[in-house]
Amino acid sequence: MDLIIKNGKIVTETEMFEADIAVKNGKIVAIGKNIDHQAETVIDAMGKLVLPGAIDVHTHLAMPFGGTVSADSYLSGTRAAACGGVTTVFDYPIQRKGNSILSLIDEKKAICETEACVDYAFHCCITDLNDGAILAEMEKAVEEGITSFKCFLVYKKEGMMVDDATFVKLLIRAKELGAMINVHAENPDIIDMNIETFLKEGKTSPWYHYLSRPEFVEAEADKRAVHWAKNFDAALYIVHMADKEGLEAAIDAKRNGNQIYIETCPQYLEFTSAVYQREDGRNFVCSPPMKGQESQDALWNAIRTGGIDTIATDHCPFQSYEKDWGKDDFTKIPNGCAGIENLYPYMLSAANEGKVSFNKVVECCCANPAKIFGCADKGSLTVGKDADIVIYDPDKKFTISVDNMHSDYDHTIWEGKELKGYPVMTISRGKLIFKDGEFLGKPGWGKFVKRVTNN
Repeated sequence: MDLIIKNGKIVTETEMFEADIAVKNGKIVAIGKNIDHQAETVIDAMGKLVLPGAIDVHTHLAMPFGGTVSADSYLSGTRAAACGGVTTVFDYPIQRKGNSILSLIDEKKAICETEACVDYAFHCCITDLNDGAILAEMEKAVEEGITSFKCFLVYKKEGMMVDDATFVKLLIRAKELGAMINVHAENPDIIDMNIETFLKEGKTSPWYHYLSRPEFVEAEADKRAVHWAKNFDAALYIVHMADKEGLEAAIDAKRNGNQIYIETCPQYLEFTSAVYQREDGRNFVCSPPMKGQESQDALWNAIRTGGIDTIATDHCPFQSYEKDWGKDDFTKIPNGCAGIENLYPYMLSAANEGKVSFNKVVECCCANPAKIFGCADKGSLTVGKDADIVIYDPDKKFTISVDNMHSDYDHTIWEGKELKGYPVMTISRGKLIFKDGEFLGKPGWGKFVKRVTNN
């Protein structure tokens, strides 16, 4: 054996039990009591929880936006992921008018081959059908393991939005291919109307970022997206759900047998719209914005009851001086916050505090992402799957600070957040890449995850 983890308590999506795990050639080869094979490395996990590596299915690394580029490269972003127990990262390359899907993905894969510190996959954002060429190209993309595509129902002025007809064409095409359409749902026209009004009235603080796109603006687009998916009997994955009304509509569709999947993010679970009235409110500007307490309570309840399927980050940090561009005009603030290193520790701390179960965290952060997006070798501690393993100390106290994170940004919205318990080791395909606060991996270790459709 290459590695044996002994004496830990294994956590799956359904149970917790004491057992050892044996690893050989990057795969889990045995799980059981008192495994006594010889191994090159033996880790004693007494008093610790042993969990699958998390899968962050929503990140924006090295992404051009708002006149700059997000602060984390594929190297620094995946390094941070490793240090937070995330062993697979999904990124969202954005196709632009006239460009192909495959050339874009090939470009990103080439970067990841030298930079990625953990395994990686891609969704592809589609902004233009190129007179139907993209609909044809999607088949080849699916064959190459790109089985999900994203649409924006917002960012009209930025040239990223698709209209309803384009959205429906993509839903239908994805259904034909056994693929998935992901959607960022907000109503662009109402947002633009609100922004125009606020600027004319001299209302330019970050608070008006929230008021320009409040709950009902997101809810309308959530409902519209669900409506089209229901009526065309197509699968739909709603990213970064933040509002109660849209959440309830999507859950109702799920209950009625529609193939609707719902993602939310830690920032919506921790913060409310009140942050936009703080002096540093511009640092929290992201889209959709954090909402009111009623929405936050609904999100937590939906996690506990199974209405929400996945928890991911929408990791898209910017430097503080870039956020400062909008200190006197919220429309100039680059949208996005950090989160990739905080996802798993935050949710596991919530479990440690009794807000949810550890099983539910594994379900939403590991098992469901793997199932929904066709990562056959990921998402659970199962014989035959990749040995992506996190060892978690439930007694370790940890306070998040920009100084103990492993990204390239200079501030974090999570500054000062105290966590109960923290990951102490991350293992990627059998290799120890993080231990006790120190990154031990190397750029280029990560491999492309070729996904399969769920047909």
